[in-house]
Amino acid sequence: MISDFHIHSIYSDGELLPAEIAERYRVNGFDAIAITDHIDFSNLNVIEKLKKLKKEIDTPEFIVGAELTFTPPQKINKLAKKARNHGAEIIVMHGESPVEPVPKGTNIAAIESEQIDILAHPGYITDEMAIKAREKNVYLEITSRCGHCYTNGHVAKKATQHNAPLIINSDSHQLKDLLTPKKAKKVGLGAGLPEKQIEKIINKNPKKILKKTK
Repeated sequence: MISDFHIHSIYSDGELLPAEIAERYRVNGFDAIAITDHIDFSNLNVIEKLKKLKKEIDTPEFIVGAELTFTPPQKINKLAKKARNHGAEIIVMHGESPVEPVPKGTNIAAIESEQIDILAHPGYITDEMAIKAREKNVYLEITSRCGHCYTNGHVAKKATQHNAPLIINSDSHQLKDLLTPKKAKKVGLGAGLPEKQIEKIINKNPKKILKKTK
């Protein structure tokens, strides 16, 4: 199963309509995608819009998602619950990227919240975070996104050391960002992951995430 569970549309800072994103990923041979526009307490209605479109998309499997972004760590659980109640099937947390001033403490708060499925571009994660991600079954993201990808190798190393689950996503905002199966594999190789592990991350882990959220 080939997937991308971190994609932005015109409903936040992306350039493409969700329907176009879905069609382009269908052409690219993907089985499932999640549109995960940036969400805070002010725009939870975006999730409702994606729910309407889900009914009209046959392939790839269209997952209603949300990326909680620049949320105060102590508010993450509250916002995640609201997003879930609005219909988000996959909840991504905007992690402590090395290129953005994300509030310190976001990573660990997200992992411990019980509501987050994927911790996106988590940056310089610690051993403790990787261990907790394994215990809480929170997937750590290896990303193709420029800038956020600087710490892919570090994330891959810590996750592998502590057997924390990984997922490869695009964090795409425009046409040139969209993943292909070949590009996803290159991102994994660039992070220093062996091919066997990449195959598992690409083909098996998306199924586990979907099972976890249903």
